Amino acid sequence: MRLFKTLLLALVAAAVLLAGAGAWWLQRPLALQAADGVEPPLSVQIGAGVSARGAAQALVNAGVQTPPLLLYAWFRLSGQSRAIKAGYYELEAGLTPRSLLDKLVKGEQALRSLTLLEGWNFREVLQAVRRSPDLAQDLENLSAADIMARIGYPGRHPEGRFFPDTYRMVRGASAASVLRQAAQAMDQRLAQAWAQRAPGAVVKTPDQALILASIIEKETGVDSDRALVGGVFSNRLRIGMRLQTDPSVIYGLGERFDGNLRKADLLADTPYNSYTRAGLPPTPIAMPGWASLMAAVQPAQTPALYFVARGDGSSHFSASLAEHNAAVQRYQLQR
Repeated sequence: MRLFKTLLLALVAAAVLLAGAGAWWLQRPLALQAADGVEPPLSVQIGAGVSARGAAQALVNAGVQTPPLLLYAWFRLSGQSRAIKAGYYELEAGLTPRSLLDKLVKGEQALRSLTLLEGWNFREVLQAVRRSPDLAQDLENLSAADIMARIGYPGRHPEGRFFPDTYRMVRGASAASVLRQAAQAMDQRLAQAWAQRAPGAVVKTPDQALILASIIEKETGVDSDRALVGGVFSNRLRIGMRLQTDPSVIYGLGERFDGNLRKADLLADTPYNSYTRAGLPPTPIAMPGWASLMAAVQPAQTPALYFVARGDGSSHFSASLAEHNAAVQRYQLQR
């Protein structure tokens, strides 16, 4: 009997010690260091359908310095081993076994960002998306039409259809998902702007507003000029005067544009040559931001029909051709 009691006490003591050691381990920061010597934060991918044992092994392979069996045992004993979510994770210094499991169960994946800038065209948007090391590239070798169909906009021209902003996404998100998010954001912002259009706005549809906004975006050097530029183009459209805007001609040249707009380019008729054709071009020429969208639907009330760059980013606005020619002499020809 005495031997039995001794053994029982020893087992109880061992259990207490084991429980204490386990509690201590759960609260102790894990040592993190990748095999190649990379310091935290470390990156790890938990694949879809991976078991708790596989997740533990993936963590150790990524640089968690603890036996995979111990991690696996903790996942199982916690009762949350089946709740671990697939994805890309970053493991920061100070992470404990308890906080590690909490991160995996909550699916707190590594977030990345991608910025699309005002004035970019679709080609530049695709370059930014395809250069991102954080995106799963699922748009390779697709035409513009195929890309629009992939993101849920079949038959839509891609130019100007993405709202310029910084988008946050989990690492490994698909390129298509980010473009879809940007396209939906433009839909929302365009609808918001259209709902606020001035009663006498010359644009008659949201698409016309988007096209005009894209021109305003490319023609404006400072924010304070935006509504005035919108006013000039609105005045021209209202009286049937050609827009005569260089950015639309440049857009029509595409990759042939070498940075030098020549007189021959202004004379060559294309759907985007606003010197040879009246009205708006057939599509946007770039991504307009919110301020340009508002300038298209709420243009300044101005008599101006002309403007010329001053050389400091701002523009001089003129109501008559004579005044405009004088401004060109002053600011462009410096006479």
